[in-house]
Amino acid sequence: MTNAGGGAPFGQAAEAAVVALAMSGDRRAFTELVRRRQSWLRNLLRRLCRDPALADDLAQQVLLRAWRSLPTLRSVAAFGSWLRRLAINTWLAHLRTTPPPTLPLDSVEFSAPTDPGTGSEELDLDRALERLSRDERLCVVLACNEGMSHGEISAVTGLPLGTVKSHVRRGAERLRTLLDAYHPDEDHAHAG
Repeated sequence: MTNAGGGAPFGQAAEAAVVALAMSGDRRAFTELVRRRQSWLRNLLRRLCRDPALADDLAQQVLLRAWRSLPTLRSVAAFGSWLRRLAINTWLAHLRTTPPPTLPLDSVEFSAPTDPGTGSEELDLDRALERLSRDERLCVVLACNEGMSHGEISAVTGLPLGTVKSHVRRGAERLRTLLDAYHPDEDHAHAG
């Protein structure tokens, strides 16, 4: 599988093939899975927990659990959703053992972006997400970022389906309000 240039042995291999090798105990295959999935995993956890250092620690825990539990994976095609479930369960376990931070709602302030081309929209969204309650943020991130259905979110979080729907609706409304308030000039530009 090594390419002619002497690069990584799994460079263009389908993820299912790499997962199958990792399930059989191949550490190099698992290292390739980590390389492919770690940015996504860290970004998911950073959106959930608002703390990059904690998100990185939790991502390491998830990857360690994944390595240990990989032989129990039922289908190589389910690896991505299985890893997401491990991440969510790790985050929920952390929440159960850690008291919520006491941040006043006004503690997160928006500042005008210095350069619109530097990912400021993503930073604005992350700051707005910080203003949501933990459960609202969890449900909104899973619904919007991860594309999970309300039923899937309910199953993975243990929250009742009606509560999930409510959190997604209220969280999305709060995000819309926060982001609209942050970009008041855009409304005026469209009106004229």
